[in-house]
Amino acid sequence: MEIGACIKGSEGGCPPSYFTRASSFYEQSVLPQYRSSSASSFVALPRKSCTCKATLKEANNNIEAVEKVKVKPSEFSSEMELSSLTAISPLDGRYWNKVKDLSHYLSEYGLIYYRTLVEIKWLLKLSQIPEVSEVPSFSNEAQTKLQGLIDGFSDADAMQVKNIERITNHDVKAVEYFLKTKCQDDPEIAKVLEFFHFGCTSEDINNLAHGLMLKEAVNSVILPVMDDLLKAIYTMAKANAHIPMLSRTHGQPASPTTLGKEMVIFAERLSRERREISQIDILGKFAGAVGNYNAHVVAYPDVNWPQVAEQFVNSLGLSFNPHIEPHDYMAKLFHSFIRFNNVLLDFDKDIWAYISVGYFKQVTKAGEIGSSTMPHKVNPIDFENSEGNLGIANAILDHLSMKLPISRWQRDLTDSTVLRNIGVGLGYSLLAYKSALVGIGKLQVNEAALNKDLDNSWEVLAEPIQTVMRRYGVEEPYEKLKELTRGRAVTKESITEFINSLEIPVEAKSELLKLTPHNYVGVAAQLVEEACTIIIV
Repeated sequence: MEIGACIKGSEGGCPPSYFTRASSFYEQSVLPQYRSSSASSFVALPRKSCTCKATLKEANNNIEAVEKVKVKPSEFSSEMELSSLTAISPLDGRYWNKVKDLSHYLSEYGLIYYRTLVEIKWLLKLSQIPEVSEVPSFSNEAQTKLQGLIDGFSDADAMQVKNIERITNHDVKAVEYFLKTKCQDDPEIAKVLEFFHFGCTSEDINNLAHGLMLKEAVNSVILPVMDDLLKAIYTMAKANAHIPMLSRTHGQPASPTTLGKEMVIFAERLSRERREISQIDILGKFAGAVGNYNAHVVAYPDVNWPQVAEQFVNSLGLSFNPHIEPHDYMAKLFHSFIRFNNVLLDFDKDIWAYISVGYFKQVTKAGEIGSSTMPHKVNPIDFENSEGNLGIANAILDHLSMKLPISRWQRDLTDSTVLRNIGVGLGYSLLAYKSALVGIGKLQVNEAALNKDLDNSWEVLAEPIQTVMRRYGVEEPYEKLKELTRGRAVTKESITEFINSLEIPVEAKSELLKLTPHNYVGVAAQLVEEACTIIIV
């Protein structure tokens, strides 16, 4: 199950990344059209490298020209280069290869791409409304032209929008002007250029763009990694369903369990939160500045604008919100991620502790170093990495959840800069999931260590013995076991001697004598088998 209704097909696939290989700027004299996926170095275009000339008219086209200037390699300053060594954020530097798939959706490029998509789709929708006669149905050629602007959207297109923004100082208006520039030479579309952004406020475009960014990023990148993580933990649970393990409550020896049972608990908890995430509706509004279709009704009073808006939002694969978008669904979504992350954080800490007491060994790689000074060490770095990045992710996601639903009166822009950090919160989450996956892949159960702890913990049988004593009416069973076990070394021999002294039926005594810390695990293995038969997602 995916989050929201996934938008695929004619809208185009993954838009390319915003970053481009550094060497390509020196190989070309114009803006590059691609980014190599194998690039190891990326650069951000410096402000002086590209300029834009735009003249606004009162006439039909609104923009006379937006001219790209060729890039001269000599104009690049080394201090402007962005690489894995110079990136401020480790997501764009050290961890780029692990999170780069998100950049297609949650980067500045992604935001510009989805704004462009929404503006074009809205113009096409207007052409389908009979009452809006000024925008007649487009020919197949014109529709292909408009769809091509979406499907072929490139790095250079995004940079052109950024150049226009330097003139307009308005990022959404820059997209409108970009589209007018791109379409002014098409005789059919040129007649209706002013219907780009018709009746829209910037938030109409932005809220849909952010919804699409989130939906596509979560469905295409994050949920598949979550599923891999769930499957890895379920697999570990099933493989170790019958491996007995000493439990610890309050850090002290407690009733035994199985290793698989403890793993399946995490798998089920994570699976529940993953389902919650997939069931959250991604909402979108398209109702003008304050949600009343004010301008729409003045221009075309006979159109059922709420119905048109609902059809349009649904056509993008989003759920319709008829009024102002308060970002409440985002708060719900990010809180769901926080809960998933908290469960994984718990898992990371438990696995770290199990490694520390020797329950797991870690498979080593040739040449890999654990400690710079202690050659014997194999540190649980993957689970530590996951734990640390989950903390950062939750801090960001918590702020997003708390801030985004709050806006002064009908609208303010304090959400604008905050929304640009969606990729940060989800990026650190993705990084943590992948780190945990790598760590799980290195784990090797050390049954000798598990058995040793069980062999040294015969006191855990005090629980079943005193419970059976209660059944057969033995007075003060708890107190008798307390005297036997607390503060004393408990061995197989002392437990056997105590059981033989009990005045209970022979059959009950016989069953108690069969108990060991290894087989006193209840139906743990059965619970694992039942849980692992459930479809994970």
